[in-house]
Parts: sequence; structure tokens; C-alpha cells
Amino acid sequence: MAHDHHHEPDNYNRAFAIGVVLNIAFVFIEAIYGFIAESIALIADAGHNLSDVMSLLLAWGASRLASKRPTEKRTYGFRRVTILASLISAVLLLVALGGIAWEAIGRFSELRAVNGTIVIMVAGIGVVINTATALLFFSGQKHDLNIKGAYLHMAADAGVSLGVVVAGLAIMATGWLWLDPAISLIIVAIILIGTWGLFRDSMNLTIDAVPKGINVAEIEAYLLNLGNVIKLHDLHIWALSTRETALTVHLIINEESVDNSFLENVTQELHKNYGIEHATIQIEKKDSPGSCKLDRPECI
Repeated sequence: MAHDHHHEPDNYNRAFAIGVVLNIAFVFIEAIYGFIAESIALIADAGHNLSDVMSLLLAWGASRLASKRPTEKRTYGFRRVTILASLISAVLLLVALGGIAWEAIGRFSELRAVNGTIVIMVAGIGVVINTATALLFFSGQKHDLNIKGAYLHMAADAGVSLGVVVAGLAIMATGWLWLDPAISLIIVAIILIGTWGLFRDSMNLTIDAVPKGINVAEIEAYLLNLGNVIKLHDLHIWALSTRETALTVHLIINEESVDNSFLENVTQELHKNYGIEHATIQIEKKDSPGSCKLDRPECI
């Protein structure tokens, strides 16, 4: 068997800390002035920002746990908690969106005047804070679902806050009070799109689906094209965490034996070309006595 371990250090502690502090402060500011201005759009955005703080804390805690060493009881360590954190974050956000939408729909039957100046000023602060927080996670969002979740949440918030600014200007210019709950529903729709993608990807990783971007057929073709491999079975690819992918496979060879360089080259190619950080390969000889119990169609 060959094992290839790749542990990317967590370089986002500072980013998480700054993001949490900035957003907690803004939640209080936005909620207070939302009630003062009687703006459901500001209150809705404050509720969403609070859920984002929870998501940042979950992702941060999961990243810290994932860095702990494996033990005899937990041979993979706590790396999988990063997947669970992403899933919990998405579920909490979906629940929050339902509450915001319910409140906004109810507001249509009881329209209230809002202080457009306060709405514009507070939401403008939100544009700056959320954009700054999103930029903290920009470099790592392509390689880690947790980081991607944080980045998308903050980037969406910046856009939503900008939408609230536009709503405030429109209300001041037209006097149309229905714009406030209408913008709230638009906020919900925008956030729902990104949240559903996070929920779907997290759920897939939770049930050991092949991670997004991994082409199983291409990997299978690569393995079968190795010079001394005539057949393979029991190929499995799944996520160990939001940034580590594992693979196991049985290769049947037509030689008496293979040396360590063969296994080393295969694991290096799997890592370099397909993003497989942890590969376990079992070698079986052609026409050897006895057959592998996992060489059955239901085992792939």
C-alpha cells in the first residue's frame, strides 16, 4: 500500500478573527439603526449578518479542529468536521432566510415610513465592512469549501448592502414604502442562490460523493493506461475534509512484483494532476490463487 499525506496549514486564523469582530460590531450597529429607522431591510440584513458570524465561527472552529493530529480512536483526526461545519452553516442560513422572508411579506400589509438617510448611511458602512471581510478569504476560496463559504457570504453581503443603499435612495426619491419589504425579499432571493450551492456541495461531501471537479472516468483511464496494469476494481474517491481528497483502488498487474518507485510515481501523479492528497493503492497479481472479495460489480 502507498499513502500520500498532504496537510495544508491553516493560515486563516487572523482573517477569521478580523471578520468575526468586524461583523459582530456591524450587526449591532445595523440592528439598532434598523429599529430606529423602522427599516425591515436593515433588520433583515442584520439578521443575515448575524448568521454569517455564526458561519465564520463554525468554519474557524472546524479549521482549528481539523489541524489536530489523528489518534488511535480517530485515525483521520477531526478533518471531517470542516464538512459538517459547512453543512450546519448552510442549514442555519436557510432557516434564517425563511424567517426574514416571512417578516417581509407581512410588512406589505402594514407599510411604514423609513428614515432613508439612516438606511443609506448604515448600509454604506456594510458595503465597506463586507467587502473588506470578503477580500480576507479571496485567495483561499478556490481550494476550501469552508473558505469559499465565508467568501461567498461576505461578497453577497456587500452586494446586498449596496442594494439596501439603492433602496434607501429610491424611497427618498419616490416615497414608495413598499420598496423596503420588496428589497428584503430580493435580499433573501440573492442569498438563497449562494446558500443552496453551499448546502448542495456540503451535503454531497457529507455522504461521501466524489468532490466537485474530480473526474472519475479520467482517473480510471489514467490508472488503466499504466504500463503493467491490466485491470482495476474497488475504486473510491471521497473528501476527507473540505480541502483534502482521498482515493482507494485495487490494481491488478501482469508482473511478479512492482517496486516502491511505481507506487510513488502513481501517488505523485494523482496528487499533481487530480488533486488526490491521500491515495491508498492495493496491488494484486494476475492469475494468483484466490480472488479479491471486493472484485464484484457492487463494489465498483
